[in-house]
Amino acid sequence: MSRKAYRATSVNDVKWEQFARGKEGMGACLGIDIGKFDLFVVCRWTDGQFERPWRVKNPWEIPRLVALVEQIKAGRELMVALESSGTYGDALRQALADKRIEVQRVGGKAAHDYAEVFDGVPSQHDGKDAAVIADLAALGKAKPWVYQGACGWEEELTYWVEQMVVQRQVFTFWQGRLEGLVARHWPEALQVLKLSSGTLLRSLKRYGTPQELALDADAAKQLTCWSGALLSQAKVEKFLADARSSVGVRAGQWQRCQIQEYAEKALEARRQSNRAERELRRLAEGHAVLQAQGKVVGVPTACVLWVNTGDPRQFDSAGAYRKAMGLNLVERSSGCYQGELRISKRGSARTRQWLYFAALRQVQKSEVRAWYEAKKSSDEGDAIRLVVAVMRKLAVALYHVGVRNEAFEPRRLFGRIRNRRRRSAVGANAGKEEKKTKG
Repeated sequence: MSRKAYRATSVNDVKWEQFARGKEGMGACLGIDIGKFDLFVVCRWTDGQFERPWRVKNPWEIPRLVALVEQIKAGRELMVALESSGTYGDALRQALADKRIEVQRVGGKAAHDYAEVFDGVPSQHDGKDAAVIADLAALGKAKPWVYQGACGWEEELTYWVEQMVVQRQVFTFWQGRLEGLVARHWPEALQVLKLSSGTLLRSLKRYGTPQELALDADAAKQLTCWSGALLSQAKVEKFLADARSSVGVRAGQWQRCQIQEYAEKALEARRQSNRAERELRRLAEGHAVLQAQGKVVGVPTACVLWVNTGDPRQFDSAGAYRKAMGLNLVERSSGCYQGELRISKRGSARTRQWLYFAALRQVQKSEVRAWYEAKKSSDEGDAIRLVVAVMRKLAVALYHVGVRNEAFEPRRLFGRIRNRRRRSAVGANAGKEEKKTKG
């Protein structure tokens, strides 16, 4: 192929009448590679011929591109295909949808794998990528990609999910910065209360050091007021006694100020996160899918799955829903090399993170705990791999719970290995008894 085959022309310099001369009525497919600053468009005719790429400044020249697409569409069949990448192409998708121009989606993995098949060279660049997208779409390897603006409910749900996730990250950040300071200046506090405790954070915000707490005659009343019924009187007295006899490094004025400011910021992040959770529970009221999934993994986690993976009712099966989360198993083997099965991780990382924490909570429950311990004793794999197995099972269960309105029954997912272990134990005992009889 000519080294100048992918040399781009500005979309403002495109004269469609010249391209279309002698090809009246011939169908065309436009492949568009999305970039942050530039869009590259390649026209593929139904006879397999390609035009050179057109360069479009993103987003300023999008109106010019849409007008050109309308001109191309007049009097011929036209397919517009885009790669599923990021949000930089959303403005173009909206503009095309406003003109009622249908868009097809080509998977990024398919475009990557097809690059060498296309021209015999594995390299990838913008002009070639657009041609690859057009070729794949013309070969029927694309799916309809309808643009739908978010409704008010989904916009609000997304807003509060982002608030909750971000504020939790902020809380974790300040909690980590605070832990080192507390371990140095007030080590006894971490032995009595967790650093995530609201009572401890409020104590750090108000007093900063154990010496200041010990000087307050009303400290016991204040601690009881902050904790309510969550903190026993014995623990309050121990907390105060440890503060009076603390062996931590005495903090200076600026170190005390630092502890107080970190605690204040952690408390504010926690307050904002709790507020976001309350709003998510309000939005989930009366929503069948979120309420059903919320009974299994909690309403906040169900909302995160909805925002980052989508409505489970839009998936054909539980396997497709799990695959969208990146939890499907893949293997990479070649010749004598036999690779281990791993999850693909092609879905939302946030979905897997929140589902991982949900799986950890499930492992603490009796039904799942028995399965987990039995599997751990019979399998040489590490604990993390078993938690991922719980995640995969949860993904399937969440689909059936949310879409088919089935009740969540852990024994249906986690009862099989326990029964197999019980049968093995019975068989082993029977074998021992038979040996004794023969003896």
